[in-house]
Amino acid sequence: MAEERLIHLLNTTWIVFLMQVLCVRGSKLWEVPTAPLVPHANLSTRLFWEPQCQTQLRHLQNEARITATIPPKLEGHWVSSRCEVRPGPEFLTRSYTFYQSPTRLFRALQHYYSDSECHIPTYSLVIRGKLRLRQASWITRGATEAEHHLHKVGMVIHSQKAIHHLSTRLPSSCLGLKSGGHLVPHRFYELFNAKAEKDCLGALGFSMMELELLRVETHHHLHSRPAQELFLGDVHTDWNERVHHRPTGYQEPLQNAMHHIHPCPVCALVYRASEQHPPILPPSPSIPLHLNGNWVSQHCESHPAVLFLTRLFVFNEEQRTWEGTYQHYSDPMCRQPSFTLLASGHYVKVGQSAKVHGATALVFKVTRAKVIVYDQALLQEFNSTQNGRCGQPGGWETGVAQDITWTNGCDALGIRLPHKEYELFKMGVDNKGHPLLFNGKRPTDGSSPDRPAKRPTSFQTPMVQCSTRVGVEPRYNSFSDHSMGPKISSANALHSSLILLSVLNAWCWNIYLF
Repeated sequence: MAEERLIHLLNTTWIVFLMQVLCVRGSKLWEVPTAPLVPHANLSTRLFWEPQCQTQLRHLQNEARITATIPPKLEGHWVSSRCEVRPGPEFLTRSYTFYQSPTRLFRALQHYYSDSECHIPTYSLVIRGKLRLRQASWITRGATEAEHHLHKVGMVIHSQKAIHHLSTRLPSSCLGLKSGGHLVPHRFYELFNAKAEKDCLGALGFSMMELELLRVETHHHLHSRPAQELFLGDVHTDWNERVHHRPTGYQEPLQNAMHHIHPCPVCALVYRASEQHPPILPPSPSIPLHLNGNWVSQHCESHPAVLFLTRLFVFNEEQRTWEGTYQHYSDPMCRQPSFTLLASGHYVKVGQSAKVHGATALVFKVTRAKVIVYDQALLQEFNSTQNGRCGQPGGWETGVAQDITWTNGCDALGIRLPHKEYELFKMGVDNKGHPLLFNGKRPTDGSSPDRPAKRPTSFQTPMVQCSTRVGVEPRYNSFSDHSMGPKISSANALHSSLILLSVLNAWCWNIYLF
C-alpha cells in the first residue's frame, strides 16, 4: 500500500507540474520560473542560538550581499580555491576559460593528483569545446541549463608512477603508441577528437556533464570589491553513472580569477599553471578532528535533486552526542522555508580513513527526530497519512514541531528510527584561519550510507565553527506565527508542487542527514 501511495503521489505531482509548465505563457528563452516571494515581515526569523551562529545565518539571508543573473555571464577565467575532492576519491584543481560570444568556446584544464593536498600531480587534461546556454532550469531554481560539445581532449602525464597506473587503464591504440611503445612524461597525448571520431575518455571515467548546469553569483562586500563564483553541476557519486548523470546540484564553486575572494593563494597558483606545469599546492598542517561546539553553513547550500538548505550541528565530544538542524528552502537564496528537520543521537570515531588522508571515519546513530512544516502542500500530505507512521495522524500544523520518534520515524519521508550512518569527517581552515568542518558527500541517488561500503569518499560544502561552547542546545523557533505563515493559494500552485516534488526527488524516501 505504501508503494502504491508513493507512486500515486509522484504521478499526481508530475501531472500538476507538467500542466503548470505547459500553461506558462511567453516565448522568452530566459523567462525564469518564479514563485511568489513571501514578504520579509512574514519571515522574521527568530533564532535563539549562540550569537555567532545567529549572525552567520542572518548573513546568509542578506539579499544585498548576493546577486545572480539569468542568463549568467561566463566570459572570463575561473579557478579552484582549494584542492577539490571528488567521489572515488579523486583529487584535482580546475581552471576554466570561457570566451566571449558569439563563439561560445571554452578551454578547461583539470589537474589530477595522487594526494588529498594536491601536492603530487599525476596528469593534466586539456579540454576544448563549445557551450550553448539553453534556458533557466525548471528543476533547479536559479540555475541555467546548458549544452556542451567537446572538440578535443588531451592529456599530459607528470610522473613515472602515473604512467604505470594509466597504462593499465588506457589501451595503447588510444594513445597512438606503436607496438612496444611506452608513455613518456610531459608529452601531449590526444584522447578525444570529434572530427577524427576518436574517443578514449571512457577508461578515465571522464565527463564534462558539469557544464550542463550553471549559476554565477556575485558577492558584494562593504569594504572590498565584489567577488564572483561559478557553480557547475555536481558529479555523481557512483563512478559508473557520472558519464551520463545530468546534474541537479552543484560542486564547490570556482572563483573568478579577476574578482575572487581575498585572500586566495590557491587561486593565483591555479591561474598561473598550465598543462605542462600544474599547480603544486603547499601542504597544509594535519588538524586533529575536534568536533566540540556549534558548526553552521557558510552559505545557502544546494544539494542534488533540488534541495536548498542550511545546516547547524552541535557536538559534545565528552558525551559523544550530536544534534542537527536542517532548514530546507524552496529557493536558492534560502529565504522561502519549506520544512525543518531536527535530529539527534550519538556517534563514535572509528579511525583514520584509508582512502582520504587526514580524514576520519565515524558512525552516527540517529535516535530522535522532529519535523516542522511550513508549506501547505507538504502539510496536507502529512495529514493525509492514514497508517499512523509519521507523527500524530491529522495533527500536523504549520510551524509546529511534530515528534516522529514515537512512530519510529516517518514512512512518508522514508525516515526509520533508530538509524545508522557511516560518515567521513575532516577538519580544515579557510583562507582567514577559521576552522572548517568537512563531512561526507551524500549518495547522488538519494540513498543512505547505511553500511561501511557506502561510506563517502568526498565531501560536501564545509561548515564553519560559530561557537566553541559545549552543551548549547539549538532552540529553533518557527519562522512565523500561524497567522503570519506563508499563504498557499491557487496562484502559488506551481511553487507548492515544486516544493513537494523537490522533497520526493531529493530524499528518495530516505532520510537526508549530514
